[in-house]
Amino acid sequence: MSTFAQVGKRGVDLLLAGAGLVLLSPVLAAIALAVKLDSPGPVFFRQERVGRHGVPFRIHKFRTMHADASRRGPEITVGRDARITRVGAALRRTKLDELAQLIDVVQGTMSLVGPRPEVPRYAALWPRASADKVLSVRPGITDIASIEFRSESELLARASDPEREYREVVLPQKLRLAERYVDEASLSLDLRLILRTLAALLPARRGGDSHAHR
Repeated sequence: MSTFAQVGKRGVDLLLAGAGLVLLSPVLAAIALAVKLDSPGPVFFRQERVGRHGVPFRIHKFRTMHADASRRGPEITVGRDARITRVGAALRRTKLDELAQLIDVVQGTMSLVGPRPEVPRYAALWPRASADKVLSVRPGITDIASIEFRSESELLARASDPEREYREVVLPQKLRLAERYVDEASLSLDLRLILRTLAALLPARRGGDSHAHR
């Protein structure tokens, strides 16, 4: 993507994410209240991810797990994870927990569309050339891999060793799709992916980001 196109992409991100935060503010407030009333702990889950040029940042998500989830299980979520709260299950099913990432888009650490940001331990497994390519752009709320792997947690639940399945099978496939996005990146592709993401959620389907989050 050319420098000019990147500037245009950032402008679209700011416009749409800013408008989304304003227009969806009643929904966001209702989600925050539901999370707070459902279980003790913070409204947001903040987890370190690897951002553009390898710079780490802390992603925003509405908390969908109990506050002590990181001490009670692995970093990935598998199937009907017992750490997920009642409200959290609904948020994950509808992907409403991801709306908090509009904050990250406005802050400039994320884009509406781009490779999903990985946690450092998994990003460290990427080959250097692939990492350089994928990390040359801002990570996004949605991308090709998010759509293709929207049932990722169920896929991992069928594996005898979910952690190994993620590292050796899912992660390489998602990386190839992320590289494909960078190669083909354009504003028109972003629009198509946003529309595909919305279509995939109607009716809402489970999956997407399988990294454990509260």
